[in-house]
Amino acid sequence: MRKISKYSKILAGLASLLILYHPASGQDIRFSQFYETPLLRNPALAGDFTGDYRVTAVFHDQWNSFVNAYRTGSLSGEYKLSVGKGNDFMTAGLEILYDKAGTAALSTTELLPAFNYHKSLSDDRPMFLSLGFMGGLVQKTIDLSKVTTNSQYNGTAYDPSLPDGETILTPNVHYLDGSLGLGFNSAFGKDKDNTLFIGAALHHLNRPKNSFYKNPTIELDPKYVFSAGIKMTLNDFNYFTIQADHSRQASAHETIFGVLYSYKLGNDPENAVYTLHLGGFFRIQDAFIPVLKLDMNSFSAALSYDVNVSQLKSASQSRGGFELSISYIGLLDRENSRNSLPNPRF
Repeated sequence: MRKISKYSKILAGLASLLILYHPASGQDIRFSQFYETPLLRNPALAGDFTGDYRVTAVFHDQWNSFVNAYRTGSLSGEYKLSVGKGNDFMTAGLEILYDKAGTAALSTTELLPAFNYHKSLSDDRPMFLSLGFMGGLVQKTIDLSKVTTNSQYNGTAYDPSLPDGETILTPNVHYLDGSLGLGFNSAFGKDKDNTLFIGAALHHLNRPKNSFYKNPTIELDPKYVFSAGIKMTLNDFNYFTIQADHSRQASAHETIFGVLYSYKLGNDPENAVYTLHLGGFFRIQDAFIPVLKLDMNSFSAALSYDVNVSQLKSASQSRGGFELSISYIGLLDRENSRNSLPNPRF
């Protein structure tokens, strides 16, 4: 039993190194319910909902089954402002991110204001071309007291009094980061109750430097994100929504896609209080993600779970992590309320 326990610890340690290495190649925080964090996908997608404002919170817990967990939280807000007498409008947004990962407690905090403009392309149906920008302050910290290296091995055992041999200049890094995005969305069909969108975004357009070490040339590679979605109505009670993202950053790339089937509960679909959503998403070569979501008037809550299918599935026993999202979409009592404009909602 002691040998099994010893080998399990070695396996967990090796898996931990792989986990720490893999996100470094992608460099960015991600969520499984990516469709609930539009600002992180593309700042041009902010405001694509029916309402005047939206507040969304997402919490993700990753790899808690066999290594120090990655815990990530997002809090975002979007507020629409009418422009002129037509259908054009602007969206002001704010994305707040917090992430803590690994034994060394690597923490990231991001405060990112966003702004976009939606230009109406049709007087007959909701159809918009959107341009968005997001930029703000990022802080990263690491707890040096929890860092251990092979330089602190004295030949017999670990000796914390020995120097770690690292050239870390500071445990705190601050930098400015920016993103730019373009999007198109439209309603279609006989009753204009089907919607679609496509978008492309460039993140880290200023290539910020973010190294803890003395090397000043280490910087974030630009990341390109291509997004698409379509909502198709089957009848008054049923519809389904397909969402997909493909991102590329340096040599790393990721594709995630899936579908949600939605059913309005009750006898009156026009005034349904509850809508139930059930479906799943697949992150290629990484995880299958079942999702359960419930809309309750203006509130929505969704729970998902990452079932690991990557090369780490033996060590993780296919267990990834839970993710919970909660959102609220509100209307304001004002003359130009966006309630009169059925923007695509995904």
